[in-house]
Amino acid sequence: MALQKWHQAVFFDVDDTMYDHLEPTRGALQHVLGLDASFPYEPAYHRIRYYSDKLAAEGGLLHRAPGTPELEDMRIRRFMLAMGEFGIELTWEEAARLQAEYLDRQYRITPFAGAKELMRDLAGAGFLVGLITNGPEEHQLYKIRALALESHVAPEHVFISGAVGYAKPDPRIFAAVNEQTGTTADMCWYVGDSWRNDVVGASLAGWKVLWFNHRQTAPETTEHSPHGTAASYGELRELLLSAAR
Repeated sequence: MALQKWHQAVFFDVDDTMYDHLEPTRGALQHVLGLDASFPYEPAYHRIRYYSDKLAAEGGLLHRAPGTPELEDMRIRRFMLAMGEFGIELTWEEAARLQAEYLDRQYRITPFAGAKELMRDLAGAGFLVGLITNGPEEHQLYKIRALALESHVAPEHVFISGAVGYAKPDPRIFAAVNEQTGTTADMCWYVGDSWRNDVVGASLAGWKVLWFNHRQTAPETTEHSPHGTAASYGELRELLLSAAR
């Protein structure tokens, strides 16, 4: 079957791009550890993500299925390492309870305001709309279903590192997307919150990148530059729909 010809395409990251990734983290920390409003949740969240990316890359875990012992151990260790930086020494059992509560809350998430509407309007403007996300396939699909994104993204336009075989920032995952969708790098936009995984990875693949910097963080490097930066879906709408005119 011949692939449909598209003029432009936009792919979104999932975690902390389609929904607020901090919320399940904050809720788990409050529920399990009894932390109050004075705790620096956002800095802790960034350190948890740092250790998650670091340990997963070192162990080649982004392609493992949920329930794999090595993957489950990594998810527990990331909490122990991150919380240790904030003076909270967790036992293995405490970190395991934290991970279990976090995972439960991951499946009770809601999209950012305006996210679904933007995807709908982009499709109406003639864009191919898709998702590219790191993680085990089943785990990421659970989140996509929890966000109810299936009516906005065709299954063949959902690309998960655990299924593709490459993980961001490896540019080969973006090349695989181009090959499977019949698109080319010069017609593709990528929207993501992570400087390392999203801005750097998509830039290396020759894609146009919009950095969804809703947390107002500083760029991690100087050798890469996004084509635009947005702090809300309203700003993303202006940048992307202007590209369709």
